[in-house]
Amino acid sequence: MKKNIFKGLLPEDLKKLKKIPQPDFVPPMLAVLTNKYFTSEDWIYEHKFDGQRCEVIKKNGKVVLMSRNKRKINDEYPELAQALEKQKADNFIIDGEIIALGKKGVSNFELLQSRINLKDILKIEQRKKAIPVIFQIFDIMYVSGYDTHELPLLIRKKILKKLLNYNKILIYSPHKSGNGLLYLKQACKKHWEGLIAKKADSIYTGRRSPTWLKFKCGMGQELVIGGYTKPKGSRTDLGALLVGYYKNGKLKYAGKVGTGYTQETLKMLGKKLRALEIKKCPFDGYDESTKDVHWVSPKLVADFKFANWTNEGKLRVGRYKGLRTDKAAKDVILELPNKMPS
Repeated sequence: MKKNIFKGLLPEDLKKLKKIPQPDFVPPMLAVLTNKYFTSEDWIYEHKFDGQRCEVIKKNGKVVLMSRNKRKINDEYPELAQALEKQKADNFIIDGEIIALGKKGVSNFELLQSRINLKDILKIEQRKKAIPVIFQIFDIMYVSGYDTHELPLLIRKKILKKLLNYNKILIYSPHKSGNGLLYLKQACKKHWEGLIAKKADSIYTGRRSPTWLKFKCGMGQELVIGGYTKPKGSRTDLGALLVGYYKNGKLKYAGKVGTGYTQETLKMLGKKLRALEIKKCPFDGYDESTKDVHWVSPKLVADFKFANWTNEGKLRVGRYKGLRTDKAAKDVILELPNKMPS
């Protein structure tokens, strides 16, 4: 570890460092969705990536990559684990997003799907070459024996920037200060997912917090798969997915999604869904036709894009993006924009 990792910190910030044993995992901090976009000198603005959240724990030279639901993913991204093992820095916990770059260098979750949850070593090696990934690193929660949660965000980012020797695969995620509205307009023009607005002096809470806000360029969220329709014409495995979200412990129906599937995706989903088939509808308040519908145990979570929500609470013009293995079905709720906190 570099000896000067805390060099330059003010006495009041040094007092916020807590000497503790290194944790095995830190609950990730999550952002709140808002449509109240703003500009403020008290906030910073970062790129909102379309990838897989990842926490890196390096202890005594050994690296563990963890998804946000504590699933070890070293085998899926061996090049990232190796790159972090080669770093001189040791005994730290950092936060970031694993992404695959699509057209014009924009992060693409659908492209990353081909890397997520792979187990076969040969396939991993093949996909590693065909779909290279990078790790965008934006926060630090522990370093050199100290818990950094209570430090202001900008101080944590200063420490993070000094921690590693960044390269083509390990990238420090920069931020901008100032005109958040202009940055959002620029982000949407570049076809980004959007921005994450963060209060410059925010601490790392390890939960969803209004001091981190999502500024999205389009609508979309994770939903639970509760059924599928039979395929028609030349299509195989399934026609559309029936999806929903949990409210008060019950799975609410949110509509059908019939686009966004490649042939490989249809085959993969078909196999998983057939293994989960049940006789009873899992949705509370389902009010559409049951003809040619197969019900499944609501265990699979997927990411979807859509135009908007209808007055009846159904998604409109939905499109499948990919399965998520880092979130439990019971944790999927309706995500509607909150007002900006005072």
